[in-house]
Amino acid sequence: MRIALDAMGGDHAPREIVAGAVRAAQELPGLTRLILVGDEQSISRELDSFKHVPDCLTVLHASEVIEMHEKPAQAIRRKKDSSIARAIDLVKDGEADAVVSAGHTGAMVAGATLKLRRLKGVSRPAIAAVLPTENRPLVLVDAGANPECDARLFTEFAIMGSVYSGLIFKQSAPIVGLLSIGEEELKGTEKTREAFDYLSKAPLNFRGNVEGHDVFKGETDVIVCDGFTGNIVLKTSESVAGAIMFWLKRELSQTPMRKLGAALARGGLVSMKERLDPESYGGALLLGVNGVCVITHGASSSNAIFHAVRVAGESLEHQLNTHIVEQLSLLEPEAATL
Repeated sequence: MRIALDAMGGDHAPREIVAGAVRAAQELPGLTRLILVGDEQSISRELDSFKHVPDCLTVLHASEVIEMHEKPAQAIRRKKDSSIARAIDLVKDGEADAVVSAGHTGAMVAGATLKLRRLKGVSRPAIAAVLPTENRPLVLVDAGANPECDARLFTEFAIMGSVYSGLIFKQSAPIVGLLSIGEEELKGTEKTREAFDYLSKAPLNFRGNVEGHDVFKGETDVIVCDGFTGNIVLKTSESVAGAIMFWLKRELSQTPMRKLGAALARGGLVSMKERLDPESYGGALLLGVNGVCVITHGASSSNAIFHAVRVAGESLEHQLNTHIVEQLSLLEPEAATL
């Protein structure tokens, strides 16, 4: 498999991006080519700090970087030699099978949609984020690509999320929930109530509405919502997880007795930290485009980049897009053309 990696995206680029790429090239089986896209001089300087750089790592020079304040579609069109645009072009031209970036999320969504086009049956691509729960990973979709949605989009999100959960997390008949303000069918906005009706008729294991307090219970495999709500849920969850770990560390270091207790509970605390760490889930997949695209956090470390490349590889290995197209074709005609 061949993966293009935006080496200039993120708060710690290119240092952490390059470090994550080197680790991925060393440890991930089946990776035949990993292309670092960005300023060649800066990337080469980082690569020189490693004693051994695998042969599958190559560099493609890109002279521009899309900054976070720039308008996504406009930046993609104007900065044709940006690291994001060139990385996506590699997939478009058949020189790579997947693209990974910790850069401008909007630019990744716009670039992938414009250049790679949508899969058959997809109205709009959606971001699928993975959250930890009591029992198993949860796929939250949409996590930011579509602030406003109709019933058709909710249904497509549910199908794409179910395919993702089934293939990557091995969930048989993934349980789907619609995020709302109450479990009753009549709760929510006009659009969510309409979506409830369509989801009930779609080829899904739909459990109905779920509320905010259901997100982390582990009773649902996929939760669908509009991108505005999903992005707030995602970022609030990350913030709360970080705050909990900070509070624990502070409180457990207050007295000698607490320090002793923390030492005794070290194994459990480390496991908890790993479970809450969003980096271990490898970023978010942009579902619905004709290629595999992984969007990871702007503050990503080398560990997050490694796992993002891993997720891209797993998606290719399981032929995620082929299965998405197959499942979307099962929608009733009226749902597919709503």
